[in-house]
Amino acid sequence: MGSRSRSVLWAAAGALVLGFQLAMEIAAHRYGLPGPLTNQAREVLAAPKSGYLLYASLVLTMVVLTWRQRFIATGVAFGLDIVFVLVRWALGIEVTEGTDPYGNGALWVVLGCGVLAVTRRTGAERALLLKGVGLGLLLVAGRKTGDLWLLLTARTRPTVLDQYVATADHALGNPSWVIGRIVYSTGPAGYRFLEFVYAQLAVAAVLFALYRLRHVAVKRRFPRHHLVRTFLVIGMLGPAVYMLFPVVGPIYAYGGGSENWASPDHWSQSPSVVHWAVADWWPETPPPVGVPEPMPYDGVTARNCMPSLHTAWSVAIFVHSRRAPRPIRYAGAFWLVATLTATVGFGYHYGVDLIAGVVFALTVEAALRSQAYGWNRAGLLLVAHGTAVFAALLLSYRYLPVEMAEHPWVAGPLLLLATASTVYGYVRAFARPEPAAAPAPRGEPQPEPA
Repeated sequence: MGSRSRSVLWAAAGALVLGFQLAMEIAAHRYGLPGPLTNQAREVLAAPKSGYLLYASLVLTMVVLTWRQRFIATGVAFGLDIVFVLVRWALGIEVTEGTDPYGNGALWVVLGCGVLAVTRRTGAERALLLKGVGLGLLLVAGRKTGDLWLLLTARTRPTVLDQYVATADHALGNPSWVIGRIVYSTGPAGYRFLEFVYAQLAVAAVLFALYRLRHVAVKRRFPRHHLVRTFLVIGMLGPAVYMLFPVVGPIYAYGGGSENWASPDHWSQSPSVVHWAVADWWPETPPPVGVPEPMPYDGVTARNCMPSLHTAWSVAIFVHSRRAPRPIRYAGAFWLVATLTATVGFGYHYGVDLIAGVVFALTVEAALRSQAYGWNRAGLLLVAHGTAVFAALLLSYRYLPVEMAEHPWVAGPLLLLATASTVYGYVRAFARPEPAAAPAPRGEPQPEPA
């Protein structure tokens, strides 16, 4: 692909992302909510909602910089944050709950790199720096857009399908109830450990991505495919499925009280949310098999269960760590197992959510790898197969849950076999080493000494 074709592709991708952001902005204002562009713009001056996310954005941007430039960028970001803190203190502006006193400096440095690329760089150097800035800003945009998606699911989907999913989950032996009791038996220590792993998934993704992107500053080009691409696409597409299959999760639909849970402050839902629960069954008593029906739920709790995106993201981390050194491979496997345990053990997801998340992640990853390295018959078949399996899973959860619950020894193995077929197809299609990157164009600037 020539440089002109690549430029057209990047421009088209940028226009698509901007158009999607504008569409989300319009949808947000229609429901009286701030849109993703509004939230991103306010954090230029206001206290950020997630300071660590802005610093993660800066870290991703810095993969295109030399070590000297990285030290300068980090120092400027810290210095600007100190200035922001002092100005807020002098003006008597308090940092409210849910925001961080730091992060503005990181955002300013990322934006400054963009301005520097446009005004002081040319050719390949400008393109590389703009790609780094775009990567960092996409991380922030993806998070803001995902948060808005969750709010919109609560506002636009007054009923949820938890009874259908809970009934279908009998085919797998109600893993959320089983693992929930195991996690409860470990006490606060086990809970705190899994909570840390679950909450730091984004940080783990950035660390794994940095390993993959560690040579960008030297080679002066990004690899054709890397973890951040998969993370962003999963985060953009997944919430759209939430709209089609709204589910709140067992702890909200079937957990009406907190006296049986390992950590009292784990329960963040308000009394109004507890009121919407069917009964106080989780994690002690699995729900009985009955005739499921859509159930009304509040307008605040996100319908973010089907599929499990924590599962999808942890699968992406696992996949991208397979060709790394042994410690990183072990870390990827650990993060996958711990995340799956926390996901169902905290009552956030049903077992069938996890199966759907695995198929969803591998299908997205297969499509992105094929797009990056060239489509072939194996890639096309895998994407078609994964899409068909994912659709079949959702349809079976919606229209065959009672039959699945009444015949678990048939439905359960079929669910696992369908998931295994996608895993096998992915391994068979992409187990070979990735193609080597194309040589650098003639005349491309040499990297500065690191």
